[in-house]
Amino acid sequence: QVQLVESGGGLVQAGGSLRLSCAASGRTFMGWFRQPPGKEREFVAAISWIPGNTYYADFVKGRFTISRDNAKNTVYLQMNSLKPEDTAVYYCAAKSSLGISTMSREYDYWGQGTQVTVSS
Repeated sequence: QVQLVESGGGLVQAGGSLRLSCAASGRTFMGWFRQPPGKEREFVAAISWIPGNTYYADFVKGRFTISRDNAKNTVYLQMNSLKPEDTAVYYCAAKSSLGISTMSREYDYWGQGTQVTVSS
């Protein structure tokens, strides 16, 4: 029913910026997760159908911004002041039920992931 496609990953030096995009969001709560090398998948940010309703993990507050363009069915993750520890595979996820969640098990649809590498 829902197919998610991430784009915008790549290689960037520390302190730089990247913007990730996720197509085909639809009328759902959307979230971004990431999985660093050798670590568990972790929550990054989430946004509801109402753009102003957002939530962030503590380690990205003030640096990352999640937004969505409902007309284009696209969710974005603007990442500024990137650090080497931000290096990870980033995943877009969709949650069909109401309410923002930081738990990956609560999301129903997942993208294939996009690699973000931050050099030191």
